[in-house]
Amino acid sequence: MISKSNNDTIQTEIVFNKTPIEIFRGDLSKKQVIFTFDGGDGAQSADTIIEILAKHNVKGTFFLTGRFVENNPTIVKNIMSSGGEIFNHTYNHLHLTQLPDGRIAQELSLMQESLKVIIGVSSKPYFRAPYGETDQRVLDAAARAGYQSVKWSSDALDWKESVGMTANVVKKKILDNVRPGEIFLMHVGDNITGVILDDVFKQIKSMGYKIVSLSEGL
Repeated sequence: MISKSNNDTIQTEIVFNKTPIEIFRGDLSKKQVIFTFDGGDGAQSADTIIEILAKHNVKGTFFLTGRFVENNPTIVKNIMSSGGEIFNHTYNHLHLTQLPDGRIAQELSLMQESLKVIIGVSSKPYFRAPYGETDQRVLDAAARAGYQSVKWSSDALDWKESVGMTANVVKKKILDNVRPGEIFLMHVGDNITGVILDDVFKQIKSMGYKIVSLSEGL
């Protein structure tokens, strides 16, 4: 199914089985990895990430909150114009397991509407719960709203920059976990990601791996 705006901006809505099963890895049969970037608050590395993705001809996958979308419309437009894809990270970045079903649906819906206002595309069919917190009730509520949960197999820990995490440690953690189908979690709201991403991509490619988007890599 295709979502199309008045200005002909298009993002594919992939039809998926709505059985609420979470995605932790991509295709294990191919020598490729998936990088995903969460945006909930800051945007320190956003422009650099977009530039590096373009340099390496990689389509980026971003999970953004509605508040991030509203506060950073230029970044959102640049992601889409560079061929990236944007999925749902809720509107307020709340703990979904602590919310009633109706509020979970509302969080997803509000982000969807924010994205449509800015660039006219849908955030479906994937979402990433804030803090990675899900349970069966959350997965069921999201599935009823048309979303499937995507987590990760490797957390790069770039988000720990504020408590002393270093760029070298993050880089090593990523490179030590390169394997078929790996889904890496990184963030736009830290400085580490922008500093190391170009070198990380170069080294992963030198290992014979392709870097793909979520939609390409499942």
